[in-house]
Amino acid sequence: MAITLVDPTGLPEIDVYRQVSVATGSKLVFIAGQVAWDADGVTVGEGDLAAQVERCYLNVGTALAGIGASFEDVAKLTVHVVDWTPDKMPLFLDGRARATEKLGVNYVPPSTLLGVAALDVPEHLVEIEVIAVID
Repeated sequence: MAITLVDPTGLPEIDVYRQVSVATGSKLVFIAGQVAWDADGVTVGEGDLAAQVERCYLNVGTALAGIGASFEDVAKLTVHVVDWTPDKMPLFLDGRARATEKLGVNYVPPSTLLGVAALDVPEHLVEIEVIAVID
């Protein structure tokens, strides 16, 4: 594994992500923002934030597996959520938990969650992009 996760002294420990990742691999991997599309390009979970978060994480997992990588190779994860408000956090965490259970991972790289006005199509509520490092 080319990534070491760290919570430096003096920064808060957050249970859903780590503050820093140290990458030692030799190849950077940039995964395009994944939305809640199935393999046929049909939106999954229209109007359901938790279902779309789950699908986005599963799509990221598929993209990583396609290059021989896994979530343990993710150095940074960025989430964009339409019309984000803090009361949506339980839905986000539910979708994430369902996906990580299906993927068999409990990996928490440095993450950023951004509220946005809109995504590429009106049905999409969330988009997740990652930067990974592999040997």
